[in-house]
Parts: sequence; structure tokens; C-alpha cells
Amino acid sequence: MSRYFDHKVIWVTGASSGIGEALVNELAAKSSAKIILSSRNKEQLHAVAKKAGLDASRFAVLPLDLEDYKKMPDLVAEAIEKFGKIDILINNAGLSQRSLAMETDIEVDKRLMDVDFLGTVALTKAVLPYMIRDGGGQIAVVTSLMGIFGAPMRSSYAAAKHALHGFFDALRAELYTKKILVTLICPGFIQTNISINAVTGDGSLQGTMDDATGKGMPADVFAKKMLAAIEKKKNQAAIGGQEVMGTYLKRFFPALLARIVRKAKVV
Repeated sequence: MSRYFDHKVIWVTGASSGIGEALVNELAAKSSAKIILSSRNKEQLHAVAKKAGLDASRFAVLPLDLEDYKKMPDLVAEAIEKFGKIDILINNAGLSQRSLAMETDIEVDKRLMDVDFLGTVALTKAVLPYMIRDGGGQIAVVTSLMGIFGAPMRSSYAAAKHALHGFFDALRAELYTKKILVTLICPGFIQTNISINAVTGDGSLQGTMDDATGKGMPADVFAKKMLAAIEKKKNQAAIGGQEVMGTYLKRFFPALLARIVRKAKVV
């Protein structure tokens, strides 16, 4: 990592575990950035900051629930009070799914859209006026390969991630002259608790680790690659193992991808 992140204020959502925690660790160790840590678990956020070795002057904890997206303007105002600005917003928090579309209650579909799409959009919209005021900034969004192509057991999760791509591609074009950068990060299988915390058809948690997730890329390795993509100001980056090939198949050989996905083990 170069000095790109030095002296910046970086807000990481979903910072209490997994990718978010790995991002905090990497930024704490290799930059002088000040970090705002957000998730629903205040105590865990403090534990992450302590484990990362962050001095009290370098971090702030701000509990956040994406599902309660109407509160975002007030939360952002509180975040601005912490360090005066936000240079980079990393939208990492989210919720995954493990259920067949026909067996998923519509309220579960709605919750996935509220958390993964509307919550992220609401937070971003609330942050943007401050970034524009300060002459620019960068929005990084952790979507998924499911934002590029769909797979079984993830219908509404894929729908929400596809929606993020549409929204942020449009936003990038709209705010180009305002010096707002948008980077979409599309993880494949990453070793986190995402499958354990994924919702099933009735809204309950799956509670188990998928084989593919357990064998995926370590979160610390992913975090390094993700921060490199942000530093390079990429529009989009797919990061993972061989599953990343799906992005190329979707573009050039969609019929082949459709056959592969039908037969693939996706849990």
C-alpha cells in the first residue's frame, strides 16, 4: 500500500467482522488514516479497533443499522462531527441469502432489498453533500459477483446487488464533474461468516458455513486487493478465485455460464 490513504477520514461499514474488520486492520497498520467503524454491534467495533492497535485519536465508533435507513442523515451528521469530513466511504455492510426463490417469504425479499440496496443508497446520499462541499471524495461499494450474474439460492440477494451496480454506475456519471469517484468491488468466495449469517426462506439464519465460503480467499488477502483497487480508482474490480471467471463468461459466453450455474455447487 502506498500513502494514498494517509491523512484521510475513511468510514467502513460492516466493520465488526469479516471483510470490514480486515479493512480496518490493513488501514490501521499501513496508513495514518482516521477510521469510522460502523455496524450494529458497538462492543465488537471497539474490540476490532483495539485489536487493530488504533489510537483513540484515530478512530470513532458509530453504530449503524442499514435497515433503519431513514436515520442516515442524522448518523452522517454525527460522523462529520467526529473528524470534520469523510474522504472515503466504504459501503461494506450487508446481508446474504440461502434459499430458493419459491420458498422465500416476500418479507425476506424485502429485507434483503432494504439492507443491501436501500440502506447503502441512503447512507451514500447522506454523505455526498459533505464530500461535494469539501471538493470531492470516493465511494467504494462491496457488491458481489452476484451483482454481475445470478446463482441459485441467492435470488433477492443477487437482485439487490444488481441494483447497486445500476445505481452506482449512474451516480458515477452524474457526479464526475464533482470529483466523486465510485469503485464497485465484487467479491467471490471470501472466508467470512457471510453464509453463517445468511437468511433462509423464513428469515431465520442459516447458521452454518458453506464449503465454498470456508475454502475461499482469506479476508486479509481480499482486503489488500480491495484497497489496491480503491487506490487505483478503478470503476469495478472482481476479486476472488476461479469463480471470478463468471464475469467474463457472462459478457462473452452467457449461454455457457447459464449451463454452468445450473449445475454448480453454490453453497
